[in-house]
Amino acid sequence: MYSPQVVETHISLLFCVGERVYKLRKPVQFGFLDFRDPEARRLDCEREIALNRRLAPDVYLGVADIEMNGETVDHMVVMRRMPETAKLAALARTGSDLDSSLRQVAEVLVSFHAKAARSPEISTAATATALRAGWEENFAETDSFVGTVLDDSIETEIRSLARGWTDGHASLLNERIAAGRVCDGHGDLQAEDIFILDDGVRILDCIEFSDRLRYCDVASDVAFLAMDLERLGRPDAAERFLLQYREISGDTVPESLTHYYCASRAYVRAKVCCLRWAQGADDEHAAVRLLHTLALEHLRKARAPLVLVGGLPGSGKSTLAAGLGTDRNWAVFRSDEIRRETGRLGEVGPSGYRVGRYSAEATDAVYRELLRRAERLLECGEPVVLDASWVSAFWRDQVRTIADRTASDLVELCCVAAPEEADRRLLRRLSHHGDVSEATPEVRAAMSRSMDPWASAVPIDTSASSPKAALDLAKEAIRRRGGVDR
Repeated sequence: MYSPQVVETHISLLFCVGERVYKLRKPVQFGFLDFRDPEARRLDCEREIALNRRLAPDVYLGVADIEMNGETVDHMVVMRRMPETAKLAALARTGSDLDSSLRQVAEVLVSFHAKAARSPEISTAATATALRAGWEENFAETDSFVGTVLDDSIETEIRSLARGWTDGHASLLNERIAAGRVCDGHGDLQAEDIFILDDGVRILDCIEFSDRLRYCDVASDVAFLAMDLERLGRPDAAERFLLQYREISGDTVPESLTHYYCASRAYVRAKVCCLRWAQGADDEHAAVRLLHTLALEHLRKARAPLVLVGGLPGSGKSTLAAGLGTDRNWAVFRSDEIRRETGRLGEVGPSGYRVGRYSAEATDAVYRELLRRAERLLECGEPVVLDASWVSAFWRDQVRTIADRTASDLVELCCVAAPEEADRRLLRRLSHHGDVSEATPEVRAAMSRSMDPWASAVPIDTSASSPKAALDLAKEAIRRRGGVDR
């Protein structure tokens, strides 16, 4: 037996009676909907039935008229009532093992997304221009809550990071559109609206009042549920769910994009809590703080690391850069390899400092190519390690410009070693003929005299550190720069 219950949201009242739920729209207006007119509410009820039958055909029963004195005055969605114990949110709160349940949800969503409608109009909703406009609309709706319900400093950083990431990753967003990853999705995947029944999963309550808010990248749809599981104290389940969806769908989503969409979804939920607070729900403060903080954390994590590993020849920079790439599975671009690739035909043998393949002209070409490759990956949200000497402040400044343009976290590491140790390494490397670097002790000495000051770099002394210890120091510097564990 079900007990009677009334549930209120910012736009609806739900009356749970026996085995039925009757959902009544409030006559409210927000920036994203207008339910003041009864006809608008009727049309929205019909829209909710049609759209939600895609994922729960036997739950959405129809639309009922509300009559008074023989006249229809309003309308309600009629639904089959789902058992509270089968609610994914309830299972998450009790600490239940969610692996099997989330795999079922992932399978349903992969199938749903594969069959969902796609069109140029739908794809437009996931462009950088549209996403930036969406953020600005949300910011306009939360302006009145900043400094009261929303923490001012957190909000300032959220707005800066969200705008920067969106503007800096248009290429990635366009690639997702070209790959067919944007569809007419669900738009509001909350654990409260997902039920794990013996005969399968039921997913309720998609966004029906705005096509634009429902049109999204599948990664955004999935990120909503991942964020919600994290909100419920189950980051472990969130991570497994994302892995399960990727495994089943074959969709390789950059972590940066997932974090961005998690942040977007958390911010929207924080906004909704603010609207409920304005309607008199005083208990929304804790939820707002949690969601607001989640949005900021994910925006910080969305910034891909751009790591400069520099230093004089023999300082251990290439060993450190390679170690970072292997440890984190990050792309590593090495100036020595690019120099060999782009060297003029027939130019063989060692070259002196600023001579041959090391001439100023050739070196500039190497650095331009190094930055070109880095920017291409950073625009796609992929972390990059750049291994070069970075003796010139000019080229470091160029990297900072790219980091700003792609909303990346720049980390500068300068490897140092005692001159005697560095020269021993160089001679040993040259005698083995096993490395693309041609630097000699003489080149190292010449470069040391021309290296511009590099106060912004974190020094990594490889003379006194094992490769593992140096790697640990570098990872700590990256963690501090990003403000979060990576």
